[in-house]
Amino acid sequence: MVKILLHGCSGKMGRMITQIVKEDENAVITAGVDTYTEVVSDYPIFDSVEKCDADVDVVIDFSNAGAVDKLLDWCVEKQLPVVLCTTGLSEAQLAKVGEVSGKIPVLKSANMSLGINLLLKLLQNAAKVLAPAGYDIEVLERHHNQKVDAPSGTALALADAVNEAMDNEYHYVFDRSQVRQKREKKEIGVSAVRGGTIVGEHEVIFAGTDEVIEFKHTAYSRSVFAKGAVEAGKFLAGKAAGMYDMGDVIGL
Repeated sequence: MVKILLHGCSGKMGRMITQIVKEDENAVITAGVDTYTEVVSDYPIFDSVEKCDADVDVVIDFSNAGAVDKLLDWCVEKQLPVVLCTTGLSEAQLAKVGEVSGKIPVLKSANMSLGINLLLKLLQNAAKVLAPAGYDIEVLERHHNQKVDAPSGTALALADAVNEAMDNEYHYVFDRSQVRQKREKKEIGVSAVRGGTIVGEHEVIFAGTDEVIEFKHTAYSRSVFAKGAVEAGKFLAGKAAGMYDMGDVIGL
């Protein structure tokens, strides 16, 4: 039984992870950390990670960027693995994550969905066949109207996966409205749509002569990210220090 400390337990994702773990016979949340502690829960909630005295095997973090530095320091002190799901980290914080991974196991991915991480591998295989044959590559993502960043980190991860398979020979084009010219061979177009309550849709298009191949992932609920985080936590418990990602969890 893997014992989890849920950092950011009172937020939307934290509450979703709590429900998922209740149905998982191989994991249990032994404590939570959140500035908002007035939540009815089966486990104790602390208002700071330093106050946590529960028995823990791994930390799952779905908090905010401002809380990550203190969490990393605490995990190093306690020698605990941490699954970092918080986005929007600064360059300095990302550098610290890399440094900390030399001391404890750290798992960080642009997207916690198992499906997205399988798609990353499939895209690399497809790119090695289709890109040399002259297929144009476009990435399209759609999200709800409250998302402030564009393109999404996942869209960039998908583009990066394709580009990596092609020895990083491609460049990205985010806006075609200012330039009137034909599409270049070595480019990946990345487009963003914002509207309604779309949880997340990502599509990668390989467009060739008289033929189009499309890869698409649709998230109908944020639970897919919560489920991936729990699987990551179970995977990371007991691992050696180092940097891991969701590809390691699903064996890619």
